[in-house]
Amino acid sequence: MSPENRVPALGAATEKDSAKVSTAPPPPSHTLEHGEGINRTTTGGPFVSPRVAAYIRRFEQQLVEYNLEARGIERVGEDERMKKLSWVSYLQAFLLWVSVNLAANNITLGMLGPVVYGLSFLDSALCAVLGALVGALPAAWMATWGPISGIRTMAFGRYTMGWWPSKIIVILNLIQMLGYCLIDCVVCGQILSAVSPHGSMSVAVGIVIIAIISWVIATFGIQGFHYYERFAFLPQLIVVCILFGVSSSKFDLSTPSVGDTRTLAGNRLSFFSICLSAAITYAPLAADFFVYYPERTSRRTIFSLSFLGLMLSFTMAFLAGIGLASGIPQHPSYAAAYQRGAGALIVEGFRPLGRFGQFCAVVVALGLIANTVAPTYSAGVDFQILGRHAERVPRALWNTVGVVIYTVCALAGRGHLSEIFTNFLALMGYWVAIWMAIILEERFVFRRRPRGYNWSVWNDPAKLPLGVAAFVAFLVGWAGAILCMAQVWYIGPLARLVGEYGADMGNYVGFTWAGLVYPPLRYLELRWAGR
Repeated sequence: MSPENRVPALGAATEKDSAKVSTAPPPPSHTLEHGEGINRTTTGGPFVSPRVAAYIRRFEQQLVEYNLEARGIERVGEDERMKKLSWVSYLQAFLLWVSVNLAANNITLGMLGPVVYGLSFLDSALCAVLGALVGALPAAWMATWGPISGIRTMAFGRYTMGWWPSKIIVILNLIQMLGYCLIDCVVCGQILSAVSPHGSMSVAVGIVIIAIISWVIATFGIQGFHYYERFAFLPQLIVVCILFGVSSSKFDLSTPSVGDTRTLAGNRLSFFSICLSAAITYAPLAADFFVYYPERTSRRTIFSLSFLGLMLSFTMAFLAGIGLASGIPQHPSYAAAYQRGAGALIVEGFRPLGRFGQFCAVVVALGLIANTVAPTYSAGVDFQILGRHAERVPRALWNTVGVVIYTVCALAGRGHLSEIFTNFLALMGYWVAIWMAIILEERFVFRRRPRGYNWSVWNDPAKLPLGVAAFVAFLVGWAGAILCMAQVWYIGPLARLVGEYGADMGNYVGFTWAGLVYPPLRYLELRWAGR
C-alpha cells in the first residue's frame, strides 16, 4: 500500500498535504518502510475473474478517493500513521472496547452461570468478573503491539509460530471470529423477534439485518470502524443501566448454588473458564485496531485504557445477564421468555416499561453491531494471511465472504444458541491460551532486547522462525487441554475427577504444558536453524 493511501488520524487533525489523495493506479510493487514489499500487480488471482478483479480495483480506488481504508495485511509504515496524538486518540482505546463488549451477547453469556451451571448470583458474579479480569490482561497487552509494530496481530504471530504453522492459528482465529459473529446475529434476531408484535418478525430477519449493517461498516475500513465504535457505547450504556434499574427487583440474590462441594467447585471453575475465554479471545485481533497509532504511543496508556474498557464492559454485561437468569426459577414470565431464547429474556426484563421498554430492547439488539464489526473487519485481514494468492484478494471481498459464512451458519443454528455458547466458546479459548503462552515466552525469554523484533521481515518466510518449536509446543498444549476439558459432548479423564459434571481446566493445563516445553524446544531450534 503506497503512502498516499493513508487513513487520516483517529481523533487527531491530519496535516493538509495528507488530505490530497492520489487516485492513480498503484505501481506494480508497493515498497514499504525498511524495504519490505508485496507484489500487487493484480487484484484477484485464481479465485477472482478478470471482470470481478477490475470491479474490485475500481471499488478500492473509490475507497482511497474518499480517504477510506483499502489496505490489507501490509505493514503500516510510520509515515502512514496518524500525525498527532490527542487525548481523543487515547480515549478511543477505552471507548472501542466498551462499545464492542457492552453488548447483548455478553449479557446472554452471563445467563449461563445460574441456568447451565446452577450457580448463585454471588458465585456467578465472582466467577464472571474474575474470569474477565484474567482474560482481559493478555488482550490488553496484545493491543499495545499495534502501534509498536504496525502489523496485524496474526502477522505478529509469525515471529513466534513461523510462516507455515501460523496459518493454522489464522484458521482457528477465523473460526473463532466468525463464530462470535454467528452468536451476535442469533441474539440480535431473537431480540428483534421478541419485540415484534406477536413475534411476527422471524429471527432470520434480525440475523440478516445485523449482518448487512456490520458488513457495510467493516468494509469501509478502520476509519469508519473507529468512528462508529467511538459513539456506539453511549446508547448501550444508557439502556443497560435502564435494564438494571427496571429488572433488579426480580434478581434472586439469596438462593445458594446447586450441588455438592466437588460438583460446585467444578461448576464454578467451568463458568470462570467460559468468561475468561470470552475476554482472552480478543487477544488474536487486539493489535489490528491500533496499527495506525504512531510508534511513540504510550504503551502503558494503551494497555491501561484497553484493560479498563474490557473490564467495565464485561462486568456490566455479565452482571446484567446473571441477574436476569437468577430470576428465572421464581418468575414464570422469565422462564417462559428464556424458553423462547436468551434474547427474549432481555426483552422480558424491559417489559415493565411498555413500548419504551421495547424501544430499549431494539437498542440493545442494534448494539450488537459494534460487537460484530470488530471480528468482521479483522477476518477480512486474516484471510489474506493464509497465502500469497489470498493476499491478492482485497480485504473488502474477504469481509464479504466472512459475512456470508456466518450469516448462513446463524440462519442454520439459530435454535441452538445455548449449545453454541457452552461448546464453542470454551473450545476456542483453549487454543488462545496455548498460543499466548508461546507468544509471551518468545517475547520475555528469547527477545528480551528492546529491539528484539525486525519488523521489516514480517512477510519474509526465509527470515522468520521455522516455527517447529512453537508448533510442537502448541500440540503439547492441546494434548493437555483435551485431557482436562469439560464440555457437554466430551469430558476429559482428568476433568472428570472433579464433581459430577467435571471441571473445565483445559485453558490452564494447556497454557502450562505449552509453556513448559516451548523454551527448550525453541533453544534447540535457534541452535540448529539460527532463527
